[in-house]
Formats: sequence, structure tokens, C-alpha cells
Amino acid sequence: MIAAHDFYENAYAQFWIVDGILFFKYKPKTVIDFKAAQLVVTDRIHFQRERTFPILCDTRGVVDTDKAGRDYLAQSGSILTCAVGLIVDEKVLLTISSFYLQFSKPSVPTQIFTTEAPALNYLKSFINAKGLVISP
Repeated sequence: MIAAHDFYENAYAQFWIVDGILFFKYKPKTVIDFKAAQLVVTDRIHFQRERTFPILCDTRGVVDTDKAGRDYLAQSGSILTCAVGLIVDEKVLLTISSFYLQFSKPSVPTQIFTTEAPALNYLKSFINAKGLVISP
């Protein structure tokens, strides 16, 4: 994978970093199975260059998931993250995201939001005044 320093895109998602927060946006009509989960996590980790970030994860493009994909994201998807704000807007995704939090139990603080502003406020609490990540 060759990634630009400020933006990367694969078949499933786009990601970029602004003000110490990694923005991660799933593309429209994305199905997260084990293969997709592996690719997005691997690409994200390479993009981050071994630095930990709070992540704003926009799931509004996701149309379906399977258990293997959810489990992989809950465990390996937390590598190099200190917190995750999930952006959802449809009732189905809100249900899936709530189910994910309850049963897959991500290893970093994770909250669900329906708009970006409160999610960003939540994630900013994991960055200090010098722009460094604060451990949860």
C-alpha cells in the first residue's frame, strides 16, 4: 500500500487526519465482512505510521456486516486508537452499532453519535493542548 501523507482511499473507505483526529469514512454501499475488515484495518494502521489517534468513524455508507467482520473490527480494529466516535444516521445502523458495542466489546472507549460535532467534541477530549494523544 502506498499512502499519501494526508489522505488514503481503498475499495471500502477513505481516511485522513485533521487536528490530531483520524477521520475514517466508509464508502456508500459497503458490506463489512472479514476480508473488508482486514483490509481497512491494515490500510489504516499503515496510514497512521505507528501513531495512535482518536478516530471519527463515519459508518453511514455501511449497508451490512457479518459477525466475522464485526469481531475483527472490535479486536484488531482498535490497534493504534485511543477512542472511537461512530457516526450513524439510519435506524438500522444505529441498531447494528449498538449491537456491536454491547456484544463485540471494543477495547477502547467508543461512543455512537448521529452528527459529527458532538463526536468531534468527544474525541478532542483524548488530545491535550499540545496535540498529543491522552491515554484513556
